[in-house]
This record gives sequence, structure tokens and C-alpha cells, in this order.
Amino acid sequence: MNGRKFQRRVEDFTCEHCGTAVSGDGYTNHCPHCLWSKHVDINPGDRAAECGGLMSPVGALRKDGEIVLVHRCERCGHIKRNRAAPEDDFDLLLDALKLGSYE
Repeated sequence: MNGRKFQRRVEDFTCEHCGTAVSGDGYTNHCPHCLWSKHVDINPGDRAAECGGLMSPVGALRKDGEIVLVHRCERCGHIKRNRAAPEDDFDLLLDALKLGSYE
């Protein structure tokens, strides 16, 4: 590792939950169609997590004027917060906000 906590990686992927082809921009960490993610990082972009489980969107919160999604790994239970993206499904974001912040 190069000592930085964040490593930008531009990667396209196919969502393992809904099958959507996602074009990554280096900050993409979840599917904008279904909001699911994958447990691949310890620090953003490092791909050092060995789990590889799917992470379900279990809630959301507002922080500094932004929506932050809360994901929980279906395999190991790890909780991770990720910023929502402009291309995310707005109705699903609203549903996640209704669920709360899930700690």
C-alpha cells in the first residue's frame, strides 16, 4: 500500500445483486440502480478486504447536506458508510432515509 487511506480506482463492474452494468468513475462504490455494494475494501480503493460478500443498503443519513448510504455485509456483518451519487435511484435513496442510519 502507498500510505494513503483513499486510492482512486476507475473500474467498471456488473452488479452482483441486480446485474446492472455500472461504469465506474474512480469513486463508484455501489450500484446506482439497486444501491447494493460489495465488501472489497478495508480503506476506500485498496481492495484489501478478503470477505467479498454483498453489502445491502440498510439505511441512510444526511451529513453536511449529502446523503450517506449505510451498507451491511450479508456475509460478515461489516457496516460501511458510502456517499450517495447523483446517478443513484432517488426513490431508493428516499426509502433508505426512511430506514434511518442503522448503526
